[in-house]
Amino acid sequence: MWERCWLYAAHEDQLAKPGDCVLWNYGSSPIVLIRDDDGEVRAFYNTCRHRGAPIVPQGSNCVNRRMICGYHGWTYDRRGRLIKASEPRDWNEESLQCRNLISIRCEKYACWYFVNEDSSSESLEEFLRPITRHLDHLPLQDLRLIHRSLYKVRANIKIVIENFLESYHFNFLHKNTTHRFLDNRGTNVHLWENGHSLMLSPNRRRGWKDPGTEGLPEMDGCTQIEKANNPSYCVFPNLILPIAPTGIPGVAMWPTGLDSSVLEVLWFAPDYATGPLDAIWEVRIENFDRIIQEDIRFAEPIQESIQSRGFTGVALSYQERRIYHWHETLDSYFDGKAIKKNLSVLPLLGKWVE
Repeated sequence: MWERCWLYAAHEDQLAKPGDCVLWNYGSSPIVLIRDDDGEVRAFYNTCRHRGAPIVPQGSNCVNRRMICGYHGWTYDRRGRLIKASEPRDWNEESLQCRNLISIRCEKYACWYFVNEDSSSESLEEFLRPITRHLDHLPLQDLRLIHRSLYKVRANIKIVIENFLESYHFNFLHKNTTHRFLDNRGTNVHLWENGHSLMLSPNRRRGWKDPGTEGLPEMDGCTQIEKANNPSYCVFPNLILPIAPTGIPGVAMWPTGLDSSVLEVLWFAPDYATGPLDAIWEVRIENFDRIIQEDIRFAEPIQESIQSRGFTGVALSYQERRIYHWHETLDSYFDGKAIKKNLSVLPLLGKWVE
């Protein structure tokens, strides 16, 4: 699935000018996104076509007019074309003509860039259409990336993702945080094609407004959906977007091993022009960090307990049916190839997919 699906890779602010680049290591292979001299954002495997060394070193977020392999000096331009092999007497021109960097698909929705290693996959626009029809009324293209943080989690990626697909745990895991202002009993769940979904949890009190956002600019076009509820969208397979009028604490989750993951928290906010961020953002980010830490503290023990003989299967409620929808979509990526019977789910939710 991870090699065949559109995956969030970067925000436009990270690729603002020619030469800006993002090293992305969450797919099957290291990838570099770079804005070329014509302003187009391209994506390549971060792999020299000579001996496979990385072209852009870890920690870099900008390259000069040329990308030079630090191992043997092979040189590429920002469009991925090989323009020089060191010690040219050892190479004839024909042997170098097919040695440009290998590109992968990179497409944009609003302010977000996605990558896909599958050249035969549908376009990003087609893939996202079931969910973007519910988002296009918002000026998402104007959102700024104001904060990014990473959390290592000692748990399988499915445990981490499933946690963000249901509201059933609010009253117990987030009793003094999320549960104080969101009513999980009023949650509505919407399932869409391609694995996308929405969990719409209403505010507990009519007219309530988060005091931690007082005075912050809001997005134009917000409706009662965003003002009176917490609409938490899942962009399949791993991007969670809980949208508030004053911004989005996006959460992307990535596997790093069979029992380890990385949780990436990305704060997107309405444009704040050129001035500094309001100090209230520090408090808001800290408050959300508390919620994330509550999730992590429980995800890691789950990784241990599900491996016991006491774990014999899963029961899911209405509030948790996005989990089942996610697994149905995962199974569809096997294209009918044999899956062990106890590792797949029966396709049951088709008539509820809007």
